[in-house]
Amino acid sequence: MLHGKSILLIVSGGIAAYKSLELVRRLRERGASVRCVLTRGGAQFVTPLSLSALSEDKVYTDLFSLTDEAEMGHIQLSRDADLIVVAPASADILAKAAQGLADDLATTALLATDKDVLFAPSMNVRMWTHAATQANLATLRERGVHFVGPNEGDMACGEFGSGRMSEPDEIADAVSDFFEDSAPLSGRRALVTSGPTHEPIDPVRYIANRSSGRQGHAIAAALARRGALTTLVSGPTNLPNPAGVQMIHVESAREMLAACKSALPADVLVCAAAVADWRVGTQANEKLKKNGDGVPTLEMTENPDILATLSASANTRPDLVIGFAAETEDVIAHAQFKRDRKGCDWILANDVSPETGTFGGSNNTIHLVSAAGVEDWPRMSKIDVADRLAERITEQLGAGE
Repeated sequence: MLHGKSILLIVSGGIAAYKSLELVRRLRERGASVRCVLTRGGAQFVTPLSLSALSEDKVYTDLFSLTDEAEMGHIQLSRDADLIVVAPASADILAKAAQGLADDLATTALLATDKDVLFAPSMNVRMWTHAATQANLATLRERGVHFVGPNEGDMACGEFGSGRMSEPDEIADAVSDFFEDSAPLSGRRALVTSGPTHEPIDPVRYIANRSSGRQGHAIAAALARRGALTTLVSGPTNLPNPAGVQMIHVESAREMLAACKSALPADVLVCAAAVADWRVGTQANEKLKKNGDGVPTLEMTENPDILATLSASANTRPDLVIGFAAETEDVIAHAQFKRDRKGCDWILANDVSPETGTFGGSNNTIHLVSAAGVEDWPRMSKIDVADRLAERITEQLGAGE
C-alpha cells in the first residue's frame, strides 16, 4: 500500500514514544521506507539504536552535528520524504510548529519542509484542552497540516480523557489514506526514458553524451508519487533507482527502443533520455588500433528515433507523448520544428549550452511547447521541473477523461 513511499518520522518527548517503534514496523510492513528524527525529549523514552534497528536507517538527533550535516543536511532531510509524520506530537512541538520556532533538528526540519505533515498528538488531557494548545491546533489546520487523533482513554498520569496518541495501526492507516487522496494518477501507466545511451565502438570504447539522467529520473519519481504505475527505461547513469518505479536498464538506443515497446501500453510517455543520434555501423570485436594515419575510420549509421517511432505507433501510442529538445541555439524554434517532425504532443525545450550547466547539473530552464503555444517556466531545480510537469500531466489526462 505504501510501496516506494518515504516517510520522515519525528519522535518527540512523551511516554507514547514507545509506540513509535511499533509504528516504524507497521509503516515498513506496508512498503514504506522510514527515516527517523529523535528529539532530546524523545530520547528519554526510546533510544536511537532501537529506531535505527527497526528502520534500518540512520537516526538523526542533532542539528549541529558536522557529520550528519555533511552526509544529509537538515534542509535535504526535510524535503527528501514524501510525508513527515510526527508521532508522538507533544504540546511543545505543536506550539513550536505553530509559531515557526526552530531550535532543534525536528523543529528546523518542520519549518524547512515543503512536504505535507501529519501530527499524532499525545499529551495530558488538560494540556490538550488548554486554550493555547487549541489555538495552536487551529493555526496549524489553517496551514493545511494533517492530524490523526488523539484518542480518549486512560493516561499514564492516571487521568482519563482525550490526549492518548492514536495506535500505530491507526496512524499507518492515516498515512495510507493520505497517499490514496494524493494519488491522482492512480490506475494510470507512465513510461519514462532517461540518461544517455552508450553506443559501442569496440570492446572498450563507446559514443555517449554528458546527460546525467537527473531530469528523467526525477520525472519518473514525480509520476510514481502521484500514483502512476511507472516504468523507467534508463541508459547508464550513476543515479539510484527512484522509489516506487519499475526499472529497465539498457545501454544502447536499440535496446532502449525495444524496452519501451515491451513496456507499452501506457497513458503517458515522457522521452527525457539523451539518445545518441548515431552509432558505429559494425562494432569491432577487438580494440581498434591506430592505422597508418593515426586515426581509425568509423562508418556511422543513424540510430532509431525512439520518440518518433513511439509517437507513430497506431495501436500502442500513449494518450500523451512528451519529448525533450536539448538545444544550444534558437531553442524554441528548434523545439517547435521537432514537435511537428516527431509527431508528439508536447516538447520540453531546454538550453544545454555548456555555460548553462544543464547537462550534468541540478537545475533546468524549461519551455513547454504544445499546440496551444509556449509556456516559459522559470529556472528551477530538476526536481521542481519534474513536479510541475507531473502536475501538468495530471491536468491533461484528467481533461481527457
